[in-house]
Amino acid sequence: MLTLIRRELLDNLMTFRFAAAVFIMLLLVVANTAVLIRDYESRLVGYNDAVKMHQRQLEEKKTYSAGMGSLLVDRSPNPLSIFNVGFDKRLGNEVPVSYELVPSLWDARMHGSDNPFMDMFASMDLVFIFEVILSLMALIFAYDALAGEYEQGTLRLVLTHPVRRGHILLAKYISAMLCLLLPLVMSLLFAVILLTTSTSFSLATGDFLRIGGIILTSIAYLSVFYLIGLLISAATRRTGTALMLSMFVWGFLVLVYPNVVLTVIPRPEAPRARTTSAFNQIEQMWEEFDRERKHFLATDAVPGEDWGLDIRGWGTRGAYFRTDFSTLMYTYIAYMNFRDLGEPYADTVPHAQKFFGFLCAQVIDAADRTWLIRKPALEDIFVRPADVEKIWLKFSPVGIYDAATQALLGTDLLGVRDLAHVEIECRRKI
Repeated sequence: MLTLIRRELLDNLMTFRFAAAVFIMLLLVVANTAVLIRDYESRLVGYNDAVKMHQRQLEEKKTYSAGMGSLLVDRSPNPLSIFNVGFDKRLGNEVPVSYELVPSLWDARMHGSDNPFMDMFASMDLVFIFEVILSLMALIFAYDALAGEYEQGTLRLVLTHPVRRGHILLAKYISAMLCLLLPLVMSLLFAVILLTTSTSFSLATGDFLRIGGIILTSIAYLSVFYLIGLLISAATRRTGTALMLSMFVWGFLVLVYPNVVLTVIPRPEAPRARTTSAFNQIEQMWEEFDRERKHFLATDAVPGEDWGLDIRGWGTRGAYFRTDFSTLMYTYIAYMNFRDLGEPYADTVPHAQKFFGFLCAQVIDAADRTWLIRKPALEDIFVRPADVEKIWLKFSPVGIYDAATQALLGTDLLGVRDLAHVEIECRRKI
């Protein structure tokens, strides 16, 4: 067995395709790593600038109520996204936090930190290179593994010895995988060296374990394509036919199917009736809130059901609460710095304090109740179509490999949502 492996390994190492695989992988991975590092540094600078700006805006506010319109949570870029960017750049990185609305990642927007040039090549991460180049190399190593020896007559010569056919196939598989693993490990090693020498990256032990997970998933991915090529080589027994079939299979699995499936498969949309029902339920909740507000005003000591406090021009108009709740912060500004208003408002201040104390509690309660309706609606609109696409892509080795590496690196939809949720909760507690 060792003799067979040594023979196959030497035959593969002395070929031009092995040298080409090493050269192409090193060139593409090192060059793309340098570009992706600069892109990540640009995103990191934008993130740090946004955090400082938002922190400065909060410090300029005198009261919590005055800062409700500018409290933003900035999602930090994932340093491992250079391997597989996934959803890290596709989803928003600036989430508004307010007591009138339960924050979610779907409310996020993008701040201007992304490199517009890199957006044109968003898919050119390292895993994308592995998907395309290494799968092609695996088929090139496999297409003549049996057909080539059959044409040359060496396969019949080997079979004249007391060697099992399973041992021959296993030796060819092991030697080819070692030859394919060498450029993969070398290119990843150079990429990690570039990352560790950059001051913007701080990789922990868990990050190196995730990079090791990329190697394991890449071995499984390459095994699939090599075994497909070996099957074609055994079935055709002609190198020319095997090469053409291998290129056809590679083009279909790597290039055609992942793109066609996203175009042909219809995206599921939330039923219009359900969307309308959710909107109506939320509208009814806020109308109920508005009735409670007016009832409070009608039963307090100040006459009228929709009165204005007349404090420095700020009032409480019903339109704020009926449709545009984001402007609620402007009415709440009247609640700050009552000590500085002076004697003319001494009688009005206690009523204002009581009113806004009631009002904010009601707004928070209404926001929590509407979230129970809003959350499943957002899941149907954004998450369910992504899940359907992921299911269809898993019929291809490329889709499985891409989903596995995203899950390892935390750049899948679930990982990005978890990171945003943690950062939002931390900011809300602060």
